[in-house]
Amino acid sequence: MTTALTLQSLPLFPLGAVLFPDGVLPLRIFEVRYLDMVGKCHKAGAPFGVVSLTQGNEVRQPGVREAFATVGTLATIVEFETPGPGLMLVRAHGAQRFRIQSSDQLKHGLWVADVERLAPDKVVEIPDDLKPAATALEKVILSLQLRALDANQLPVAPPWKLDDCGWVANRWCELLPLPISLKQRLMELDNPLVRLELVSDVLTRTGIASS
Repeated sequence: MTTALTLQSLPLFPLGAVLFPDGVLPLRIFEVRYLDMVGKCHKAGAPFGVVSLTQGNEVRQPGVREAFATVGTLATIVEFETPGPGLMLVRAHGAQRFRIQSSDQLKHGLWVADVERLAPDKVVEIPDDLKPAATALEKVILSLQLRALDANQLPVAPPWKLDDCGWVANRWCELLPLPISLKQRLMELDNPLVRLELVSDVLTRTGIASS
């Protein structure tokens, strides 16, 4: 029996968004607690954890306590700029999901947590009845590429895995205007086929993809 991989004192970045594995996360950082944290992560080549807020705001407010989901996604920094004092522009990539075992807020407001890394999605080939979801996603990606001034700024990063249930489901979860709470539940699902089935139902109801 394998031992679960854990990370201790992982710095957390609570956001009003859900980061999926292989997802793209652009960040404009100006709060002191995150400037320091992201700077250290960038220098060390270390990840930070992105968790979805369930209470509070992205920018810390006096008297308002933050609360967040217990399952998040590790983020690795792939682009890092400091255009001026007190400002960082970061582009991060979603890696492995994790579950928070315990968390603590430090004096300057930064949250840290001991987490257990969750197993990545198994690679599951897309069945014929769900292939319209992959075909529609491919069309969206091609359209985005045609309109993009900078290919590195696309909201979907290569490599395209259009034959994989989890990858296709995750990209649609990012692109569709779904409630954050629903995106969180979909991200937490262990079965990528079930996740794609649920997303495909949304695509069919909205006419984006036909079965």
